[in-house]
Amino acid sequence: MSWKAIWESHGGRIFGVTSGLVCGLIYLISGFWDMLFFALVVFIGYTFGKRRDLRQGSLFHWQEWGSWLSDRWRPFK
Repeated sequence: MSWKAIWESHGGRIFGVTSGLVCGLIYLISGFWDMLFFALVVFIGYTFGKRRDLRQGSLFHWQEWGSWLSDRWRPFK
């Protein structure tokens, strides 16, 4: 069997075992809560990257937030 055939038939399991080993090593080195924070950061990065790949735009509408904040906290009304 070639590596391509193995990857096509068992790709999810290979990825799962590899990510499990990486998360296990992070847990052993830094601790449980640090590993969860690391996983959260990776998930956020994946989410923003996926939105960019699909051209869905920004998750937050920064111009609307900026105008709302400037109207809300204007020093002299």
